[in-house]
Amino acid sequence: MSSGHAAFVGLGSNLSDPCKQVLDAIEALAGLPHTKVRARSSLYRSTPIGYLEQPDFINAVVQLETMLSPRSLLDELLVLEGKRGRTREFRNAPRTLDLDVLLYDDLRHHEHHLVIPHPQMHLRAFVLCPLLELAPDVFIPGVGRAAEALLACEQQQLERVEDATG
Repeated sequence: MSSGHAAFVGLGSNLSDPCKQVLDAIEALAGLPHTKVRARSSLYRSTPIGYLEQPDFINAVVQLETMLSPRSLLDELLVLEGKRGRTREFRNAPRTLDLDVLLYDDLRHHEHHLVIPHPQMHLRAFVLCPLLELAPDVFIPGVGRAAEALLACEQQQLERVEDATG
């Protein structure tokens, strides 16, 4: 594939063997049409945000090269979530799999159910740490350097549970 778009996707799970859910989803992302997984972060354990009465999450970030449009990429992610039993009972509910388009090139985009960059990514250590593992100098359009955004998230608990090579 030549001259594809660089996209970063956040992954999270806290139900039904979360580590396996995230690792299986990374494999599934590699099977998306016109898309290659260029890199993946380590897995991280994070405490819930918002609704606290639920298990810890396992999170990761992948870097994709894709010919899919932002909307087509999101549609494919929603299909993958559905295949893994994702339901949406309420905001911040426990989930088998959560896939979010974080960044897509340097695009700033806003349409129904699709905002790029992801509107909360700069507030979440569980997004920023794995993202910075893949792209230490990454810039979040409209926000600034991800490394600087991470400084404001120092109080959030995060633990690396698996190396990217594992």
